[in-house]
Amino acid sequence: MKLHDILFIGAGASALMAASHLEGHDVALVDANPKIGMKLLISGGGKCNLTNRFATAENYLGDPAFIAPILSAFDAASTLSFVKKHRLSLEEREHGQIFCANSAKELVSIFGRLSAYGTFYLSTKVLHVKKNDHFVVMTDKGEIHAKKVVVASGGLSYASIGASDIGYKIAESFGHTIISPSPALVGLTLQKEQFWMKDLSGIALPVILHVEGKSFSENLLFAHKGISGPSVLSGSLYWKKGNITIDFLPHIQSMQTLFKEQSKKQIITALGLPKRFSKAFLDAIGMEDKVLSKLTASEREMLSSLKAYTFAPAGNFGYTKAEATRGGVSTSEINPENCESLTCKDLYFLGEVMDVTGELGGFNFQWAFASAMRFVKGFIF
Repeated sequence: MKLHDILFIGAGASALMAASHLEGHDVALVDANPKIGMKLLISGGGKCNLTNRFATAENYLGDPAFIAPILSAFDAASTLSFVKKHRLSLEEREHGQIFCANSAKELVSIFGRLSAYGTFYLSTKVLHVKKNDHFVVMTDKGEIHAKKVVVASGGLSYASIGASDIGYKIAESFGHTIISPSPALVGLTLQKEQFWMKDLSGIALPVILHVEGKSFSENLLFAHKGISGPSVLSGSLYWKKGNITIDFLPHIQSMQTLFKEQSKKQIITALGLPKRFSKAFLDAIGMEDKVLSKLTASEREMLSSLKAYTFAPAGNFGYTKAEATRGGVSTSEINPENCESLTCKDLYFLGEVMDVTGELGGFNFQWAFASAMRFVKGFIF
């Protein structure tokens, strides 16, 4: 019987980062996919937004006391130092987002080279895990034995590349609490009162979105099902069924200034927004396009709602469109020093399977890498 020192369940970002630093140990990785790093390969349009220069605990939904020390110990600068050491060409975009300059295949190739010493069980589905004097991992292709098991199986988004709830099931079988998973970084659907937005599919415009005390100043994209785009995806992480507020006029300091300085212009011209949007909004509130100086007090008030358009979304687009999963294994039952289970010795959790979810923009991969290195710390320091 082969007994591995460490078995990673999952061969994604966190497992690959950890395995890349553990040569000298008998390491194995098991994954349902035929290739390693599938989410890395398909994210960011194939260029993988691997980190964010400005990542802090404030960019995550979860327990800051758990998240902060792990991120601080292996921050974005550490990730960049690691990939630059292995000559990965990078591209920095707005808001501190770091992408592979050419292709995510280059990043996965680096991980593949550094973990080539290990044993890979690919196209292999984990069914359940039990522990006697060591762990026995039952798969659809037989048993795998290991001294330590690291659950790095991710969340429920990206079902097309094998996402499943196996990580949660394993955690529950060893006494862990699961914070109910739900889609995150996902578009939001609309109530009947906002159906006028459905006719705007394809239009994108800069907005400021406010939700649960957070603000996001990026583009909003109108889609067939509702609203999407960077501001909405990040905002969806914090939305809990209540109201969100959108400033559709971030380029205008105040409506009073607009009414005064643009008084001789028609509404649609003065707003400076895509005409399709402005016309649809006016139609929705039953107002005709007229010169600003001719607006009544009530019409001014209705038009001013564009600076703080408040409504409650109906729901979200679901896991098929979600880029991450909110919820997961409760971090109150995980040791922040090494990501080890507090209910079962030698069982560990890394990355998205935990109840830690980052905003859009490279934060979730940074968390995957940081948690991986927290685990590795116990072996190399």
